[in-house]
Amino acid sequence: MRVVDIDEAKAHLSRLIDEAAGGEPFIIARSGEPLVKVIAVDAPARMSTRIGFMAGQVSIPDDFDSLSSQEIEQPFGLEP
Repeated sequence: MRVVDIDEAKAHLSRLIDEAAGGEPFIIARSGEPLVKVIAVDAPARMSTRIGFMAGQVSIPDDFDSLSSQEIEQPFGLEP
């Protein structure tokens, strides 16, 4: 994400706001220390949604919760 010094932000605020409104958020910093993040109010968060990204590509067997149960239970003397 772009970091802009506070003096540059003062000089070019209108342009920077237009860019942020267009989906390009930026951070205003003073002496290299980040102060605030500027982002459009209605801009979607730039997070990738990972839930369901492999839908239809992976199958889980019906007996998934009991796979290898004998091998797991044997060391504990829990054999059926």
